[in-house]
Amino acid sequence: MSHVQCMIGPSILNSDLSNLHSESQNLLDSGADYLHLDVMDGTFVPNLTFGHPVVKCLRNKIPKAFFETHMMVQNPQQWIEPMADANVDQYTFHVEPVDNVPQVIRQIKEAGMKVGLAIKPKTPVDVIAEYIESADLVLIMTVEPGFGGQKFMQDMMPKVKWLRENYPTLNIEVDGGVGPNTIDECAKAGANWIVSGTAVINCPDRKQAISTLKSSVQKYLS
Repeated sequence: MSHVQCMIGPSILNSDLSNLHSESQNLLDSGADYLHLDVMDGTFVPNLTFGHPVVKCLRNKIPKAFFETHMMVQNPQQWIEPMADANVDQYTFHVEPVDNVPQVIRQIKEAGMKVGLAIKPKTPVDVIAEYIESADLVLIMTVEPGFGGQKFMQDMMPKVKWLRENYPTLNIEVDGGVGPNTIDECAKAGANWIVSGTAVINCPDRKQAISTLKSSVQKYLS
């Protein structure tokens, strides 16, 4: 399984959002492989974060990093063009509110971005089974989306395990409550893209936090 790469993407949601550029740069300098940008619309989730204007400003300051937008929004189609315009690399959207998933996948690809499929904790993984072949990544939420700092849901690991067993080369992302205490379970189940918010952001030594996550995943990938 060594062809599946380990990627650590801090969620910047818990960082100092008034200093988004320096915080993001600091995370990249500390060893982050990508930035996980949580976009919330106040409808699909009860919280509101930031949208494409902020992402575009951040991209202007950080031209090269890999940006993944995690679209916790009711209407993901609405933001495909604006996010492509902001030079987002990967557009990860929740399938729950979407009627025509293949159409959204096609539009994201046509806009030049990679496709991520995200599911909430209560959504069974077979809901997305028929679309996995057309996606670049599947995101298994390990907390209810919408708020940072929640407790990791261990009972989501069978979903990750099922995906890894059935799709050995798939990028599988976990997001929510992932840190040094829970990373081993994620890695063992087969996750290789790791979103970590609070555990990295609030760590006095971010470099150390990221490297701890990475070595755990690599231990199970090899």
